Amino acid sequence: MGQVSFADHVEEHRFEQVEEMNEEQETYSVYPYEDDAENGSWAGALPKKQGLYDPSLEKDACGVGFAAHIKGKPSHKIVTDARNLLCNMTHRGAVGSDARDGDGAGVMTSIPHRFFLKNFQLEQGIKLPPLGKYAAGNLFFKPEEETLKDTLDVFENIASELDLRVLGWREVPKDSTLLGPAAKSREPVILQPFVVTKSAYGEGNEPAADFEEKYNETIFERQLYVLRKRATHTIGLHNWFYLCSLSNKNIVYKGQLSPSQVYDYYHDLVNVDYEGHFALVHSRFSTNTFPSWDRAQPLRWAAHNGEINTLRGNKNWMRAREGVLKSEFFGDELEQLYPIIEDGGSDSAAFDNVLELLTINGVLSLPEAVMLMVPEAWQGNTSIDPAKLAFYEWAACQMEPWDGPALFTFSDGRYCGANLDRNGLRPCRYYVMDDDRIICASEVGTINVEPSSVVQKGRLQPGRMLLVDTQAGRIIDDAELKRTVSQRADFRSWLDSQLLLMPKIHDQLVAKGADLSHSLTAPILQEDPRLKAFGYSLEQVTLLLAPMAADSKEALGSMGNDAPLACLAGQPRLLFEYFRQLFAQVTNPPIDPIREAVVMSLGSYVGRQGNLLEMNKEQCHRLYLPSPMLSIEEFNALAKINEVHPDWSVATIDITFPKVDGIAGYLEALDRINDACTAAVENGHKIIVLSDRNTSAERVPVSSLLATGMVHHHMVRNRWRSQAALVVETAEAREVHHMCVLVGYGADAICPYLAIECILKLDREGLIRKKIDKETLIGNYKHSCDGGILKVMSKMGISTLQSYKGAQIFEALGIDDSVVDRCFTGTATRIRGMTFDLIAQDAFAIHEKGYPSRNILEIPGLAETGEYHWRDGGEPHVNDPTSIANIQDAVRMNNDKSYEAYAKSEYEQIKNCTLRGLLDFDFEACNPIPIDQVEPWTEIVRRFVTGAMSYGSISMESHSTLAVAMNRLGGKSNTGEGGEDPERSLPMDNGDTMRSAIKQIASGRFGVTSGYLADADELQIKMAQGAKPGEGGELPGHKVSKEIGRTRHSTPGVGLISPPPHHDIYSIEDLKQLIYDLKCSNPRARVSVKLVSETGVGIVASGVAKAKADHILISGHDGGTGASRWTGIKYAGLPWELGLAETHQTLVLNDLRGRVVVQTDGQIRTGRDIAIATLLGAEEFGFATAPLIAMG
Repeated sequence: MGQVSFADHVEEHRFEQVEEMNEEQETYSVYPYEDDAENGSWAGALPKKQGLYDPSLEKDACGVGFAAHIKGKPSHKIVTDARNLLCNMTHRGAVGSDARDGDGAGVMTSIPHRFFLKNFQLEQGIKLPPLGKYAAGNLFFKPEEETLKDTLDVFENIASELDLRVLGWREVPKDSTLLGPAAKSREPVILQPFVVTKSAYGEGNEPAADFEEKYNETIFERQLYVLRKRATHTIGLHNWFYLCSLSNKNIVYKGQLSPSQVYDYYHDLVNVDYEGHFALVHSRFSTNTFPSWDRAQPLRWAAHNGEINTLRGNKNWMRAREGVLKSEFFGDELEQLYPIIEDGGSDSAAFDNVLELLTINGVLSLPEAVMLMVPEAWQGNTSIDPAKLAFYEWAACQMEPWDGPALFTFSDGRYCGANLDRNGLRPCRYYVMDDDRIICASEVGTINVEPSSVVQKGRLQPGRMLLVDTQAGRIIDDAELKRTVSQRADFRSWLDSQLLLMPKIHDQLVAKGADLSHSLTAPILQEDPRLKAFGYSLEQVTLLLAPMAADSKEALGSMGNDAPLACLAGQPRLLFEYFRQLFAQVTNPPIDPIREAVVMSLGSYVGRQGNLLEMNKEQCHRLYLPSPMLSIEEFNALAKINEVHPDWSVATIDITFPKVDGIAGYLEALDRINDACTAAVENGHKIIVLSDRNTSAERVPVSSLLATGMVHHHMVRNRWRSQAALVVETAEAREVHHMCVLVGYGADAICPYLAIECILKLDREGLIRKKIDKETLIGNYKHSCDGGILKVMSKMGISTLQSYKGAQIFEALGIDDSVVDRCFTGTATRIRGMTFDLIAQDAFAIHEKGYPSRNILEIPGLAETGEYHWRDGGEPHVNDPTSIANIQDAVRMNNDKSYEAYAKSEYEQIKNCTLRGLLDFDFEACNPIPIDQVEPWTEIVRRFVTGAMSYGSISMESHSTLAVAMNRLGGKSNTGEGGEDPERSLPMDNGDTMRSAIKQIASGRFGVTSGYLADADELQIKMAQGAKPGEGGELPGHKVSKEIGRTRHSTPGVGLISPPPHHDIYSIEDLKQLIYDLKCSNPRARVSVKLVSETGVGIVASGVAKAKADHILISGHDGGTGASRWTGIKYAGLPWELGLAETHQTLVLNDLRGRVVVQTDGQIRTGRDIAIATLLGAEEFGFATAPLIAMG
């Protein structure tokens, strides 16, 4: 090992840093980080999970780009171009509480051989081999002498075991005075090792005479990769160890820096001897202010601008594949590489880990590996080249897409390129110059160029790749690249001979005379005990299932969801209802599954996966399902698949158990199901069916969701999940949300047999309003489920079912950690609640309704539970008739007693329906103060606003009445997203004004003009709506009158999706630019951003605060709405109590709370609600449904 000259003064250097920080008296308070092994982040830079803050939900967005010489000629100009490119994308990054604390920036270049000859070889007297035959990189270490020495020893020992030798270490010159207090608190020691093949180089200080004969580049690169993985796993992030890069092709300089600091901090980069033939840069916008040096980019192979929405599923599936991976290239060393995806990394780092494996393995080149992981939209493209279609279908058999809005730039020294996601949801522009340079970046203008020197320019299209082959000295066109890749093998013949198609299997069995039919049971619908035993209600049958079968789409509801949360309901609920759908806001956009159908797909490939590290026809031996929804006939065909394909066998696991076994029997059944799954895998079954068909008076079903999640995670943990398909045959699932949760937790296919039988019985009894044949009815139901699944996927910005499957895009609301850890691993559950025992008790209670243990007198037929609409004797609702009557009497008659009755009634309803109803004030611990010391009511009402209800969703009379009332009070009214007539800004004769102080801007830009923006006290950017986050309501054409059309600047008579889910704001840096534009349009108005409560909303809110918003609104899931799908109304979003508390806590953690005003809304009814919201962090309060009810 070479001498580390600075090791003796590491501690001294560290103390100097602390003293400097104390002397500067920064207002920033450094968070007391805990860098122990339990903190999974590098150097403990991210706080541990605490309160409602969860570091695993951190997000970021970025600016990326590269400069390269097409012919591969290294120069310092390329490195300088990259500096200009990086600095001119500063607006795509961000800074923390202190402007000197950047969010992270860096540069990747080719190995600067000439520079290292002068700055390592000459200085240390150790001769380097030729370029490409030694490796160098930048490594982070803890600035603590003993830890540093131990870490270096471990690293060198691992290298030696792999026939590698560390020739020496070089200290990277840097300027630490540039750093802000947060970055400085975690500044690592940065060292460069120079590594060679030990057996080829020898033990001396220059290569052995036979070095060229013994050197093997392939083996060298493999051993370097194993060294990177083993060192990372062995030393650990908590020891501050991080490998920015260690390669013979490229090197990465990065850190917790702003773009302008990178080249000033790293002295190497400004040295004229530092030359490269490419330089790839990245500027990060993080949603936190914590000093995450490791999360800066570029990574070892790529830089990423975007969000991988399916990350949890991608990680689980990658872990499952480790059970079938084999490699001649790695041999026995393969096991040492696991886990492939390193702990503690970001979504970008996980992607980079897998890309690194695929590329080093050698079967795929770097661009081919990117094509595999981020395929273009090929399923719905009817004009795609057949050979390319075959390649992508082969690729789909290997891996699900890493889906989400993303621009990836990448390089391995030879190739330098960029790839855009299938939707094209990130910008990418490029220039090709007449001096053989190419400039690629997130936007134009990053480098000043002479227009006359530009020979080609363009924009990267969705799913397309820009690739420079510096070895061949040319740009490879996307079409040429994919044509070449598609011809590597005869993928079509592989697919034709190996791939099984579900429709074809069905037809083959019918042709053989197999009986796939099913018959209905005798009882009429209302008397079918199974419906009651699985919790069906009359509302669900008539309000949901019948319209789905008749109209082939989900039913619509309105006015929001004021029913109790599942965890507070008085009646037992199915486990599905404890799960809340997550959705995209700010960091990535929802997408439109109708207008963008070409990029959406419900198809998936199931069954045993092949070896990812090979390329052969056996990888195609899987089963293709066009949809996860199976009719009873299709399920019967799947169950008999071995009659036409003998090598495919099916294991059916009964998920019912004897009723006499009681609660203990339920828990024992879970173990039995797992054991049966293990046996099925060991016996080589390719399809595992979880079935509750045996439910009867004597047998009780285990929750199909509980069984699915448990089996899925059991198989993932044991690396078996890629060896079999998981199919669920259940009577429980009937609505779209149920299907989504099952697929989200690992189900490959679902047969909702009882829902289908229920529809057929409705038809048999003449209860479906349309006369349709049975096949069409079932087809309509399946189609409505398919459409609903696509809608839920699109709300999260996910395009393919393969990516959505197992991605767990949910929060559990009211489920205990013990259940989540076993069955829904990794899912957020913050208020705990249902244990296995309680789930079992609910299962017995529901089963008892259908198959009672003793004779009881009750009203025959399905129950009216009041889950969707208030029913006397049903579930409580916040808006019940008594409360409505009392509040209307109170405001119309100015009746104090009516208001007191209203407040008392609402207190009872809120206690039954909401989380805040479980909270109470600890008056005994408080000291009362005189009323004259309390903020007067005249000032308190200035904190009140009315909700954003657009003209069109409510009448002009209602809209203007709200504005007049709030202007009289001194509060604010909100236009909603439908615009506002300019004449309303004029004073009325009596001095009142109908002008809304808050003007809302949503994705549709309805009614937004320069005058509209200028005439506002507050400009509110609507990212989502509480009652239907990620989607828009439906304004039918007949409601779009001339006046509404004129105000919205739309066409009268044409229906609107309001707001439309298009790509208005695709990332947080885009929001930052919109905020800037709005402040320019009206400098005196404060800019607000409306978010909806969900897991991680506090982290998003921190990003919004860093984007320079003045005001943040956290909206609850239960707000009102016009016409919208019941799935969104009932199951998307979370209570504002959770979102508000998380936002306040996270802003405080990030030292950003003082920058913004926080507001909340969502079924706020009384002064008690306002007091609770205040204690949880709100300063302003919104009302919408209550004022409408008061108006009548």
